[in-house]
Amino acid sequence: MSQYNYKALIEAILFVWSEPIHIDEISKIIELNKKETRQYINELILDYSEDKHGIMLNNYDDYLQFSTKAQYDSYISKLVKSSKKKQLSNSAMEVLALIAYKQPITRVEIDDVRGVKSYSSIETLMNKGLIEEAGRLDKIGRPILYRTTTNFLAAFNINSLNDLPKVDQLDFLDQEEEDIKDDENK
Repeated sequence: MSQYNYKALIEAILFVWSEPIHIDEISKIIELNKKETRQYINELILDYSEDKHGIMLNNYDDYLQFSTKAQYDSYISKLVKSSKKKQLSNSAMEVLALIAYKQPITRVEIDDVRGVKSYSSIETLMNKGLIEEAGRLDKIGRPILYRTTTNFLAAFNINSLNDLPKVDQLDFLDQEEEDIKDDENK
């Protein structure tokens, strides 16, 4: 098969699947090694980054998925009519941040850090597909461990967990917000 056909084949797979799909799975389907598959995928990412396309190919930690480009959101929302996404509550965001930075982590560990129960926030995050079970801790009661999903990466438009801001950067951002609030109150 020529290069064009492999790229077209990968494109067809991604279009039909619609959910994030791992590069290993694509490699198996098209019967190419991972290195060659990655080369074709990188070429597709480059192709779709051009302005002549309204969609782009996202790579979320080797999970690939098509999405529309952000500059067309206002037009797409007219079609979808449900452009209002339900935002997460502050407590759910807090739990999500803890899981993202400390994964895998148990509910009890989350509760200890927050000082309040987190059951409903964890359930909400699970229902939205932002977190998942990552096994069980090997101790009494065998508590469930939680981790983020590829949907989490997609929702926050990051390629991997390595792209999360470092904790010391977050402290700096908190201080900037406090300084802004102080200036506004003057």
